[in-house]
Amino acid sequence: MAVFAALTDPIRRSVLDTLARRGPATVSELASRLPITRQAVAKHLAQLVEAGLLRADEPDGRRVRYRVDPAPVQAALRWLTALATEWDDRFDALRRHLEQAADQPAERVEEP
Repeated sequence: MAVFAALTDPIRRSVLDTLARRGPATVSELASRLPITRQAVAKHLAQLVEAGLLRADEPDGRRVRYRVDPAPVQAALRWLTALATEWDDRFDALRRHLEQAADQPAERVEEP
């Protein structure tokens, strides 16, 4: 999934977090808030847009403002939640099995 690939980079996560917390921003605005160059911000924004995590809007026809698109994150969260539930069920079954095994007396094996 492109969302997970985009989120592997800590700078892209920081860009996404900044936009989620502070709202839409231009490349220049983001560069002034982050410890990276304007060119690096633009590169990371392009990857986030390609993954569907951001939208690029031109409200005034000149300056592109980037904003978070929550739909891909929500889809990834639903998938992760389903996966976590499946693992929780497996761990619960293992816990019950181990508790039952601990409650049973050990079998005695006689030596020849």
